[in-house]
Amino acid sequence: MRDARKVRSMFARIAGRYDLLNRFLSVGIDRRWRRRLIDRVGDLKGVRAVDACCGTGDLTLALEKRGARVVGVDFTPEMLAQARFKGARSRGGQLFVHGDALALPLRDGQADISTVAFGIRNVADRALGFAELARVVRPGGRVFVLEFSMPHGRILGTLYRFYFTRILPRIGGWISGSPEAYRYLPDTVLEWPTPAELALEMEAAGLERCGYQLLTGGIACISFGRVPEPS
Repeated sequence: MRDARKVRSMFARIAGRYDLLNRFLSVGIDRRWRRRLIDRVGDLKGVRAVDACCGTGDLTLALEKRGARVVGVDFTPEMLAQARFKGARSRGGQLFVHGDALALPLRDGQADISTVAFGIRNVADRALGFAELARVVRPGGRVFVLEFSMPHGRILGTLYRFYFTRILPRIGGWISGSPEAYRYLPDTVLEWPTPAELALEMEAAGLERCGYQLLTGGIACISFGRVPEPS
């Protein structure tokens, strides 16, 4: 179980340098991963979307740029301040709202899709998080999760594990001034379920047709499911 107050405090401390570190530590690949998720969704014109754990708004704004009407939700005010600053430069209709992913401030079935990118690891109750992502989506709508994974190839897996557990925490801690935050990242990814296990968790939360798509050799993964329609 995550301690919500500690997680919120940690993200508040690194909010100002969060985007810089994402670009630097991923060599910019994180942007490509978000584009792959959006490609997986398909045509977004007029689609109603909820982006939970939206952080500084990268995915929210990318969804909007493709034509979606988006609400971004996050429980860290400092991260939302960064998102709103970036969103102010856009002419679209995105809206950033303070709220908890475990109790999204939205009506049942309000959206066509819900998304969460690199945020579901941080919730205190993952099953409830998936249930909330499903609750706010209409029957027949879809849920998409973009999250880190661990590649299992002998060469890539070994090299990535060394970078992820030894190098990334040192660089991230030095630049952000918060070593704890960049020790937290590999720790949570190493304990994260496999894509197949996550698909089973999403099914247990009430979703159907659950599956996944590995990205960059398994360093990241798009998981997805569909909200059942009444029989």
